[in-house]
Amino acid sequence: MATQSLSARTMELLIAYARNPSIKLRNQLVELNTGLVRKVAHQINRQCAEPYEDLEQVGFIGLIRAIERFNTRSGCAFSSFAIPYIRGEMLHYLRDQGSVVKIPRRWQELHTKGKKLQKKLTIALGRMPKDLEIANGLGVSLQEWRECKLALQNRLLLSLDARVGSLPDSTATLEDTLVDPRYHLMQNWQEDRQQLHGAISQLEEKTQVAIEFVFLRDLSRKEAAKRIGISPMTVTRYLHRGIDQLSGLMQQHPQAA
Repeated sequence: MATQSLSARTMELLIAYARNPSIKLRNQLVELNTGLVRKVAHQINRQCAEPYEDLEQVGFIGLIRAIERFNTRSGCAFSSFAIPYIRGEMLHYLRDQGSVVKIPRRWQELHTKGKKLQKKLTIALGRMPKDLEIANGLGVSLQEWRECKLALQNRLLLSLDARVGSLPDSTATLEDTLVDPRYHLMQNWQEDRQQLHGAISQLEEKTQVAIEFVFLRDLSRKEAAKRIGISPMTVTRYLHRGIDQLSGLMQQHPQAA
């Protein structure tokens, strides 16, 4: 199934599930979004000793929780909303299992080379090099270099009560320095919302109105049809057409990484 059709079908099922929750609809949503779970499971599996299959099963719990809590009127893309839930379930599982992050030998060697290259580039450029410059110098992708750095940074288990700062009377702890994950979620939600509104503005007027009444104002299709002055069947056609067009527009203008 094409990404565009998958996104449209997911949103359609999420709206139906929000109005009338059922095991059948939930299972359909889980099946459609299995790829999200597998993607996160593969990422985390490279950094821990737990079997991929166990991570995948735990990830489905996070996906189900995301389905239960997703607000179809928020304007947030479901994938952006669901991934933190999926990842969070896996990390909680690893914490409960007492698993320690394992660092592949390749990444250990890559990190050592990267630190040496960073010093050389700093001298040559007169500034701290960007991740992309280091990755290019090492002959690896930007994603691998960032994952390598993150893995090495997280290899030591520190207490959240540990004090940070060089001043003797400093009371700041490591926990105080951690960014609230809800901030990133809200930031992503705001970006997705802006992108969605921009895409909606490109639709024809009647399609915009139909989407606004049904999805944003939560009117029934019958009520929306009465206000617009068309039949409920025509509203349904506008909605299907609008969802397909929105999915295409959102895919054409993905957010910058």
